[in-house]
Amino acid sequence: MPARDDLPATLRRSPKKAQETWARTHDSAVESYGEGERAHRTAFSALKHSFEKVDDRWVPKKRKGPSDPRAARGGAAARDGRGEALGGVDLYGNTKDELYARARRLGIRGRSKMDKLELARAIDRAQD
Repeated sequence: MPARDDLPATLRRSPKKAQETWARTHDSAVESYGEGERAHRTAFSALKHSFEKVDDRWVPKKRKGPSDPRAARGGAAARDGRGEALGGVDLYGNTKDELYARARRLGIRGRSKMDKLELARAIDRAQD
């Protein structure tokens, strides 16, 4: 099934480029791995390289690259679940102050005592 017919809701609210990135990668992954979780993970991995999840949509990142510890590891380590995934929050592309401002907008309690990784985790939980 072509991915465009079954885009996740967050992608339907996102720029066309994000939709195309996810759909092309998903369709290619389905050809390689078959339909299922691995194809979805592969598509989101490609998406997170250029886009960041902000609230209920994906927006372009300031600069391309891995967004969390799992993406930075890549390959077999990422597939095996080593390293932490942060649900599209760009840990490496945002400063602590930027993450703090997002946490404040989301009403995250205890944010003033959090380090950068804790802020990213809290934002990930609040955006789900």
